[in-house]
Amino acid sequence: MMDSLPVKIEKIEKEEIIKALKECSWVKIQAAKRLGITERMIGYKIKKYGIRKGGDKEYERW
Repeated sequence: MMDSLPVKIEKIEKEEIIKALKECSWVKIQAAKRLGITERMIGYKIKKYGIRKGGDKEYERW
């Protein structure tokens, strides 16, 4: 079964946030600027998606 559009968008958003965090050495304010969002918004998205630094392949664990 195919994912719905909102699910696909969330997957892409999560991947882009992880990519930006890695490129910015996990400095949230720099990653947020790169993505064109606020530090508060990236903090919300990190919590929403359970993103953590260092961990298994799918999730980065802080």
